[in-house]
Amino acid sequence: MPLIKCENAAFGYENTIAAENINFEVNRGDYLYIIGENGSGKSTLIKGLLGLIKPKMGRITYGDGLKKNGIGYLPQQTDAKTDFPASVYEVIISGCAGRGGLSPFYSRDDKERACDAMRKLNIHDLQNRSFRELSGGQRQRVLLARALCATDSLILLDEPASGLDPLVTQEMYRITEELNRRDGVTIIMVSHDLTAAAKEATHILHMKKSPLFYGTRDEYLKSDLWSGLSGGDNIGDV
Repeated sequence: MPLIKCENAAFGYENTIAAENINFEVNRGDYLYIIGENGSGKSTLIKGLLGLIKPKMGRITYGDGLKKNGIGYLPQQTDAKTDFPASVYEVIISGCAGRGGLSPFYSRDDKERACDAMRKLNIHDLQNRSFRELSGGQRQRVLLARALCATDSLILLDEPASGLDPLVTQEMYRITEELNRRDGVTIIMVSHDLTAAAKEATHILHMKKSPLFYGTRDEYLKSDLWSGLSGGDNIGDV
């Protein structure tokens, strides 16, 4: 059973439809890239997947044990608060807050999850540092570890490399690919980067208000859409 399934879904605000005719599914272990230009409906679709807005038409369902509040989320740097007066460890373990019901305290399991997330992201040495003193790349690692604390199943990353330099960007891609391949974390990556999608994705959803394409990476690379965008060569942004 899919973790997430969208069936003829449409999302928008008041009387405006920003994304429509959305049909796709995400299964455990997938690495789905959602690509498209600015204004193509990606951000609205993200809010729908996170349960922040309801479909205006169609439906979105969650299965295989996944709940809406069980999706780990890494927002764009421009959307993430960077002035937390908190330590790295405090930021990371706060990702467990939704797992403990009404309890105001973190459990032993929560603390173990936070330590495990830091280990996977190789940031144990940062745990006592102030979050607001970190570099952009370090902050993204911390927020990714926080997202890992929230879920065993699926992480949604919204342009996680936006504003990062090329070397840090490549490291962020390497980390997310490793989480997917090694640890079995299902990934939904929202990105402009076609080259990264062509290398890393198992599936691609190409948006332009409604899907221009949904299918496997190999199918996408054989499609006329890819040929028209790339001219037969790898390209960066779309």
